[in-house]
Amino acid sequence: MSFVYKTQGTCSSQIEFELEGNIVKNVKFHGGCNGNLKGISALVEGMTVEEVQQKLAGITCGFKRTSCPDQLAKAVAKAYNE
Repeated sequence: MSFVYKTQGTCSSQIEFELEGNIVKNVKFHGGCNGNLKGISALVEGMTVEEVQQKLAGITCGFKRTSCPDQLAKAVAKAYNE
């Protein structure tokens, strides 16, 4: 199933991704640091929602209280729980 998550507090504006059960697939960030976000997308491909949360939740970016990886962890958790 496909999802779109509007990010908060980051340079990226939204994240598109798919969940097959609890498996994360086809992550695409809109805006933000292109190369880094392509790297994150490739690294989380095939991970479970739980693995993404465990590895990425709570990561901050500079002085911000969140980051694109943290927003991805929130996005997949929200989608999985809906």
